[in-house]
Amino acid sequence: MLINAGKPSFSSQLARFTRTTLAVATLSLLFSATVNAAESPTYAMVQINQQALFFNQMNKGAADEAKKSGVKLVIFNANNNPVAQNDAIENYIQQGVKGIMVDAIDVNGIMPAIAEAAAKNIPVIAIDAVLPAGQQKAQVGVDNIKGGEILGHYFTDYVKKSMGDKAKVGIVGALNSAIQNDRQKGFENTLKGHSGISVVGVVDGQNIQDNALTAAENLITGNPSMTAIYATGEPALLGAIAAVENQGRQKDIKVFGWDLTSKAISGIDQGYVTAVLQQDPLNMGVEAVKAMNKIVAGQAVTKNINVPATVVTQANVDKYRAEFK
Repeated sequence: MLINAGKPSFSSQLARFTRTTLAVATLSLLFSATVNAAESPTYAMVQINQQALFFNQMNKGAADEAKKSGVKLVIFNANNNPVAQNDAIENYIQQGVKGIMVDAIDVNGIMPAIAEAAAKNIPVIAIDAVLPAGQQKAQVGVDNIKGGEILGHYFTDYVKKSMGDKAKVGIVGALNSAIQNDRQKGFENTLKGHSGISVVGVVDGQNIQDNALTAAENLITGNPSMTAIYATGEPALLGAIAAVENQGRQKDIKVFGWDLTSKAISGIDQGYVTAVLQQDPLNMGVEAVKAMNKIVAGQAVTKNINVPATVVTQANVDKYRAEFK
């Protein structure tokens, strides 16, 4: 006879309690993981390359601010390949990142990928490279055309005061980089109307230091009367500096360019590197993450977030020495 018919045994009650407890615990863990995921969104930084100090400083600024604000940051190195940047954005969309920051190589070619991200409600912030009108939420950095003009005005004033108002300038650019093409355009804009200044040639360093060195050496060899070089980015500037040194032209070629390095500072000290337009890539990274945090939180941000640039010469280089030791 079953005295307790219809009443579960102690062992079955214990088993049911155990199953229920495990289920609750599992749900709690899943809920906790979901909450943590929500509290720690992942942002992606789609970078141009990791050869140049400039981009590494930008990465550091973004990484430091991400850590400070409790978000995760993944960084993609496109290694100067615009197709790789587009593919990376598509992959990050599939992975469900909460925001994408990009320093574009091809500013027009990147726009369909940005539109795709926007369609998935993933905000995009442009850093450094200025994009055409589109669905990006903000632009962080300097106006590269204006920056070229700033350095161009310094150059023309220097030529007037220190070079007898005459100069033959060669340009070491990166024709695959929209950013550096804008810097070249801005610089050349300021030369109009200066009859004593002529551009003797433009060479393509491809944003790669070794290529820029070869291109700069060819530029100097082909134009022995050249008296100045304008370099549109860090690899171009380093290549130009090395070419001037290799050919022993420190006394008769003045170098102007973008983005400080320890080598550029050495050239400033020696007197043949005359002026370098120094951006603040560290703070570009910081400001981009700050803006993304606001966007993800549903707050408004300024469409153009300017990070000032400074012309560095012998007069003010000392304040940058510690950073580039």
